[in-house]
Amino acid sequence: MKRLILAAPHSGSGKTTVAALLCLALRHRGLRVAPFKLGPDYLDPTHLGRAAGQPARNLDSFLLAPERLRALFARAAAGAEISVLEGVMGLYDGRDPASDAHSTADLARLLQAPVVLVIDASGSARTVAAVAQGLRVFGPDLRVAGVILNRVAGERHAALCEVALAQIDLPVLGFVPRDAALHLPARHLGLLSAEQASWNEEEARRLAGHLKLGALLAAADAPPLPLPPPLPVRSGPRVRLAYARDEAFHFYYPDALDELRAAGAELVPFSPLRDAGLPPGTSGLLLGGGYPEAHAAELSANASMRAAIRAFAASGRPVIGECGGLMYLGETLEDAAGRTFEMCGAVPYRTRMAPRLTLGYREATALAPSPLAPAGAVLRGHEFHHSVLTHPPTRPAYTWVDASGSRVEEGYAEGNLLASYLHLHWGATPEQAQRLVEACR
Repeated sequence: MKRLILAAPHSGSGKTTVAALLCLALRHRGLRVAPFKLGPDYLDPTHLGRAAGQPARNLDSFLLAPERLRALFARAAAGAEISVLEGVMGLYDGRDPASDAHSTADLARLLQAPVVLVIDASGSARTVAAVAQGLRVFGPDLRVAGVILNRVAGERHAALCEVALAQIDLPVLGFVPRDAALHLPARHLGLLSAEQASWNEEEARRLAGHLKLGALLAAADAPPLPLPPPLPVRSGPRVRLAYARDEAFHFYYPDALDELRAAGAELVPFSPLRDAGLPPGTSGLLLGGGYPEAHAAELSANASMRAAIRAFAASGRPVIGECGGLMYLGETLEDAAGRTFEMCGAVPYRTRMAPRLTLGYREATALAPSPLAPAGAVLRGHEFHHSVLTHPPTRPAYTWVDASGSRVEEGYAEGNLLASYLHLHWGATPEQAQRLVEACR
């Protein structure tokens, strides 16, 4: 089970670019590539998935218990000839600056995976070796297999770096030139998804030609991991679960969708932007995260869809709104320019865009029963949003203690309707998917 983790000294080193180029080059060599992204990220996986030719999956050691994480990785990697895992932030950056917990290094140990350092070599040469040596020595139990140089000025620059790295016995496993063709444009919440911005594949393959695929494949040798049993699939009639999937809503973990299918759901995508109503026979509704604020005018203009969702929620059938889904289910959404748009009105909340980003891991306790969990259940998730409620929640779904020690109440839970800013990884707890499908039945 060959595997490599691409890690870096810090965010912005170009891990996504290099990992995607490596996936693309390996796929065009005729190999089946399993792509993975470390951490709770919905955007980078779209680029890795497009390059590898199959969806990228998220691995997060805070959201997933160790055995569950290993099982999900092994299941997804089983049909591939190599797995490429993109790290998060810097190699040793996790939840706590005093430990490696939930960092890329932590995951490398958990999966016994070789680490390839992606180092931005722009404006340096010998210093690249100092950075690489520092990363290697700081975690002596990690297997650092080599370095990929990023944003290199040319062949001569790469050769200078290689001489320096040879002095610490670290091989250069390839380089990626500094080239505008590899630029992934940014937006107000980070990178665009691959559906909105992608490379010219022919040009990307040419630039990936500087990667030493043979050496990288040799470095990817790692101990076998035990294969989990196949995902059990419930027999009998399936329930129709409609889930929003378009430019405004597309944040879903593939493992979570797998758990829903295994529990007996027929997943039917629909577009809140373009469809007039919900798919016929819908028994439950899932509105994931995304960018409703970027499409607020179009979402508001589709009055028939808003009315259909409002009526569906009023019928008592299960409705789950997560982050962007919460914003859409609310009464109004105020964008960054101060314009207010009518939303579905299924949840008596109003949201507005704010300059400050809310983000972080959360260990939440359910305050009320919902289609996902009973009251009192403890769930792990994360927040990442620029919008806020304009008022305190009236029927909060969850509570947790923040970094300052203050109690936070968040979300909306009433009957079979649950809306929250909290992103949950249902692959971590299949019982959530099973409970939702049973609520739909």
